[in-house]
Amino acid sequence: MLWLVWVYLLNLQSGALGFGINPFSGDSFNHQTITERALLNVTAQVCRALALAEGKDFTFPAQPFTAKSIANACEAPKSYKFFLPNILFIQSMNAAVDLRRLFEARYHCDDELLREGQRLITEGLSAVKAANRKQSFLSARLTLGGILHTLQDFYSHSNWAELRNKFPNINMIRRNANIGNIADRTTATCRSCNGDDCRNNILENVISRNILTSGYFVVRPMSSNKPKGKCSHGGFPDATSSVEPKGGINKDSYSSSHGYLHREAAELAIAATSQILEDIRGASGDREFLQLMGLSKGSSKALCFVVDTTGSMGDDIAAVQTVTSNIIDSKVGTEDEPSLYILVPFNDPDFGPLIKTTDAEVFKGHINSLTAYEGGDLPEMSLSGLQLALTGSPPNSEIFLFTDAPAKDKYLKNTVIALIEQTKTVVNFMITGILSSRRRRQANENQQQQQTQRMARSDSQLYRDLSQASGGQAIEVSKNQLLQATSIITESTSSSLVTLLQVNRNMGRPENYTFSVDDTLTNLIIYITGSSVDFTLVNPSGELHNGASTGPSIITAELVGNLLTLRLRAQVGLWELRIISTNPYTMKVVGQSPIDFILRFMVQSQGPVDGYDLLENRPTAGSNTSLEVTLLEADSTTVTEVTLVESSGSGQVNGLVEAQGGGQYLVHFDKIPSVEFVVLVKGQSTNSTTSRASSVTFQRQSTTSLR
Repeated sequence: MLWLVWVYLLNLQSGALGFGINPFSGDSFNHQTITERALLNVTAQVCRALALAEGKDFTFPAQPFTAKSIANACEAPKSYKFFLPNILFIQSMNAAVDLRRLFEARYHCDDELLREGQRLITEGLSAVKAANRKQSFLSARLTLGGILHTLQDFYSHSNWAELRNKFPNINMIRRNANIGNIADRTTATCRSCNGDDCRNNILENVISRNILTSGYFVVRPMSSNKPKGKCSHGGFPDATSSVEPKGGINKDSYSSSHGYLHREAAELAIAATSQILEDIRGASGDREFLQLMGLSKGSSKALCFVVDTTGSMGDDIAAVQTVTSNIIDSKVGTEDEPSLYILVPFNDPDFGPLIKTTDAEVFKGHINSLTAYEGGDLPEMSLSGLQLALTGSPPNSEIFLFTDAPAKDKYLKNTVIALIEQTKTVVNFMITGILSSRRRRQANENQQQQQTQRMARSDSQLYRDLSQASGGQAIEVSKNQLLQATSIITESTSSSLVTLLQVNRNMGRPENYTFSVDDTLTNLIIYITGSSVDFTLVNPSGELHNGASTGPSIITAELVGNLLTLRLRAQVGLWELRIISTNPYTMKVVGQSPIDFILRFMVQSQGPVDGYDLLENRPTAGSNTSLEVTLLEADSTTVTEVTLVESSGSGQVNGLVEAQGGGQYLVHFDKIPSVEFVVLVKGQSTNSTTSRASSVTFQRQSTTSLR
């Protein structure tokens, strides 16, 4: 669940842990702010270079830069919701070094292990470049965050700033390069100091001879093995600072032992971070660097088609070729143009290969070259094809799977769901003729038909479960309805789309749902999939609408196969949707809006540092867990409620919301549901565009179901 969960550390003591990892550390610089500044600065320079190469002007946004202002300046406003999470993730991996490797001096350039720190940085840098070449951007970001921590600590923990260096040590990012004259173990480097006297505690001969040193850091007094005459890190909880020579030399904050050089050390760390980012940029190229950051003038998402190529799909493949061509043409040149196209065919017993390209015309050529040929028995390797697509696609992709057969490889269901959770990829199933038994020999026609229909019901549910887990849909249509249905569902792939409400019911029964519409929402749509589903819609004015009388709030009502699409006139306020059905169904309310949120699960650190660490797997059912919610429109919105809602039921767990500032909220839950759930966020949105500011309620829901 690396894409869903992030480190974000609160209530931490700064002064012993690099620049500190508390994102709300007052005036002092911390690892998060240093990392963010460098990422934004270099990204802006990349966008400027690309603009100038295209003969365009580029205007830097006002300082201080933000993820949103840089995305806008780069003409990629819709990428903001991907750019910001990637920055947060790199910051998170940076901060995690203090939680997980607090006592390993080389990760912090402590104990004069500066060459060892250099080795960590350069080996990690090589790994980042290799991951970029493979387009494994998540792996690259994870490694990048860790090596940035070590690099930044060099300037806070060593005496580089005390030696009056005005520029970073470029050799810290060059493998086996000479980083300077490092003090040997027998060379004394410090004298005792106390308080303000620590300004001059580094020995004069160390300064005059340009000798590099760093402070020793140990938490437990009994384990202190600081060599005689060596500098200490200093501050809480460094036990060596009370051992002669007393004091310290760290510059982690303004209140640190050498806090008078805190700003200089932080500026050096920002410049050094920019250097390593420029090195990565030079190795990968400008556009690939922006992919690493999640910025694209089109969509940062990949568009992926997984296509059944068995004999009975002959007519479908022709329709798929038309459908995919229409989808591609509708997105080329727009803000929703995919950054990558992926094709995975599957048959029986074969599946693959996975084909990738960034060229829309080349991709259409691959699609048009697909041909149908006979498979084996009725079920096909649909989940194997889907698994290959999920492992080969970047996070937040869109997958359309076309088939007319049930899955032979049902055993992959849990694996596929885990990949969906990890990548936050939306999967839509376009199912044609699932009830058909025409590929089977009709030795016993009546018995065969009954068996096929029983199987069809269970396999339709399998596809529904997978689509629901991803926030997609399983649409069952006739072959001649495929183009119409796909055209409808393609609208739900816009990168500015938000989900207000989504439910899945395997046992149909009368049920009422409510959802709040705010004044930022446009293109409001309700999708309902299922057979024999009756609905009544009540708008905020109390007007009723149903299938027999759509009323003024419903612009259009369109039924294609098992998909009912209701396009609404967005009216601010609380809506109600009443559904009556004895069959399974799904319902989804979506719209376009800049208001959205990022979520990440955390766990209380078990180490000596008080804070929250990355939850690397699913949260434990029934246990208490914390969740951080970050709003994308923090200036005009406030979170008031966060709830974990069962995906296929009415159960829910309410969280205790604590505002942390900067659009971030820490939410505590007493227990996690034992079944699949989604995160529902409610709050207030302030509209200041009118003469008198007003506040309205908004709600947003996570798309991917969690377990």
